[in-house]
Order: sequence, then C-alpha cells, then structure tokens
Amino acid sequence: MIWSIIWAFGSVLGAEITRDLYHLIAHLNPVLMRWHGWHHRVYRRDLTVIDPMVYRQAQWRHDVPESLVMLTVTALVWWSSSFWAPNGQAALLLGVLYSVAFLVSGMARGVGWALETDLTHKSGPFLKPPSCWVVNRPYHWRHHFDDGNAYFCGTFTFVDKLMGTGLTLKGKTIAVTGASGTLGKALLQQLRQEGARVLALSSQAQPITIQVNGAEQSVETITWQVGQEEALATRLEKVDILILNHGINVLGERSATAIQKSYEVNTFSTWRLLELFLKTVRTSTDVALKEVWINTSEAEVSPALSPLYELSKRAIGDLVTLRRLDSPCVIRKLILGPFKSNLNPYGVMSGGWVARQIVALAKRDVRNIIVTVNPLTYLLFPWKEFWVSTYFRWFSRPTSDLEAEQATSLDSTNDSSKVDTAIGLK
Repeated sequence: MIWSIIWAFGSVLGAEITRDLYHLIAHLNPVLMRWHGWHHRVYRRDLTVIDPMVYRQAQWRHDVPESLVMLTVTALVWWSSSFWAPNGQAALLLGVLYSVAFLVSGMARGVGWALETDLTHKSGPFLKPPSCWVVNRPYHWRHHFDDGNAYFCGTFTFVDKLMGTGLTLKGKTIAVTGASGTLGKALLQQLRQEGARVLALSSQAQPITIQVNGAEQSVETITWQVGQEEALATRLEKVDILILNHGINVLGERSATAIQKSYEVNTFSTWRLLELFLKTVRTSTDVALKEVWINTSEAEVSPALSPLYELSKRAIGDLVTLRRLDSPCVIRKLILGPFKSNLNPYGVMSGGWVARQIVALAKRDVRNIIVTVNPLTYLLFPWKEFWVSTYFRWFSRPTSDLEAEQATSLDSTNDSSKVDTAIGLK
C-alpha cells in the first residue's frame, strides 16, 4: 500500500516536472517561444484577459502541446514499467490520468469552456503571498510581470528550487540594515552582483563602499538610529526587499543596561522596522514582490556563549514565527552560525561566504535560510520552527478575525450612539 502511494505520487510529480521542463525549454527554444509567447500576451497585470480570442489561441499553442508532452512522457513510463516495475504499473497510471486531465481542460479552454480550471490565472486581489511548495496565483504572477525567465513551475515548485529560479533579485530595490558590518557589506556586494539596486541603512555617518568585479563602488547610504525607525517610513515605500541585519552582542554582560540595549537593538528595533515595512504592502503587486529577510541567528536553537544575545534573538525569532501566520508578504529567516565579525571575533565562517550562501538559498525560495557549520542546527531548527508555529496557530487567533470583531464592536457602539441620539432628539 505504501509503495503504491509512493509510485502514484511519483508519477504525478514526474508529470509536473516534465511540464516545468517543457516550459523552461519553451523560453530557450525560438520555435517553442513563438507558441509560448501567446501565453504571455493574454493577461493584464491584474490577470484579467486582454482578448478572449488570444486567450483561446494561447491554450492551443501552449497549454495543449504542453499537456501532450506530459501525456507522452507519463504514458511511456507507465508502459515501460511493465518491464522494470510491474508491481507499480497500476499506481503509475495516475500520472497518465493526471496528464489527460490537463489535456482535456486545455482543449476545453481552447473552445471557451471550463475557464475556471485555469487556477493560477484567476483575476482578483491577492489575499496571500507567494506559496513555498505549491504554486499559487501570486507565485505564477511573477512569471508574467516580474521575470519571465524565472518562476517556471506550474503546480509544485521543485524545479525552480533546484535551478535557483524561485526568486529574482535583478532589478529589485533591496535595503540592508547593519550595512556597515561585515555581513551587511558582504550582502550589499553580493546583491549588487545579482543586479539588485542596493540601499545601505547604517548607524554610521560615513558613506559605504563595496567591491564589485574588482572595482570599488559607492552605495547610497542612509543614516538612522535605533528608536528612530519611523524616519525610514518614506524610503521603505520604494523598497522591494528589506533585510534586517543589524544587531548587538554584549557578550558576557548581564547588567540592566546590557539587558535593555540587547532587547532594544536585537528585538524591538527589528520588530518596529518589520511592522513599518509590512504597512507598505498594500497592492497585489506588493503582496507578490515585497519580502523581509530577518537575521535571527542560530541562537534560536543553540548556545551562542552570550546569554543576552541568545535571549534577545530567540525573542525576535518567536515573534517573527508568530507574525508569519498573518504576514501580507514573504518573510524569510536567516539562521546563521558563527561568522567572523566585530560582534563575534571568534567566528569560523567568512562574511562573504555566508552572504553568497544566503543569496543562493533565497533564489531557491528557501524560507528558513540556515548557514552554519553546526550540523545539529539543520535538524533542530526545522523541528523547533514547526512546533512553535503549530502552537501559535492553534492557540492564537488570525488578525483578520480580530479586526472583524473590532469592526463589529465599533459598528455596535456607533449604532448605540445613534439610538441614544435619536432618543435624545425625541
């Protein structure tokens, strides 16, 4: 029974991988691109159809051929399995039927029927950010209106994760806090090399420069101080990705001043900037494109030989886990091990190497980016994050529900006031 389920799921996954690879090849092959180009001419930015006739032609020129390729591959695998896996042949038939369903629905849309089967192209506002493992509307929207050479997947996102096409950084405006530090500068350099427009947010007054392709380049630098986060509100409106990287490590101190400083910088300042940025997510485009990356550190799950650093980082880590449940955009965590910097002179990794790993994993749409030399973190953090997130989901209430209750309460209050006023007038 278990093996039958595995074979069946594998056949569906194989069909989807075939579909995604065909999509990728369509962008590389000029002949196929002439057909596939019809698919990209169909939609406005809100995913409404520009011309119904063009939409139908797009089904015949892209969706139907794509489905035929899926059907051919899955049928060949199913037929050949009688030689190499006869016990799994019945289960492998699911992939064939799955491909047939896509073919039939594509043909139906080609004649103007069953338009509701085109799930990833439905118009309307985006209510949730791009999904991680399964393609939803904002995820696929980015293929049309962010970067046509990325976000190729149709149902599952495995191919994009494998190829590093799950997130495009080219052309994005990315702001980095803690920009004068070791990791901050390394991130600015790496992001600039990816084609991003970078913005340095630093507590230091001097302008920041970075090395790109052997040449020194200046970076637009904005000076700000902890406690003055609101001053950045206007600039954050134009930012696509905000990387919250600033922090402090008081090492072995445990005075009242050290406690206050650690939480103010590592926890509360980060939280204020996070909420300030989330307020800029207003449109469907913002939902699809805006992101926050937060450096919470592997101190969330392991000792850092600095109690206040651990406590303050765990606090912001748990708050981010809670906030993710209702976030209007993607929030990524950076769970980093010890890299050498002014905060940690005993680090064993270089800031440049860590920055390269962060960017590489982000392009694969990894939401919890772990970069460390400690193998236990790769086991402990996902376990911890899953159970903490589950606990928060079970024992807290969605923001939308609370806002609805508050609105209802306010309406009731207003109605009572109107009744009182009416009685007074009488």
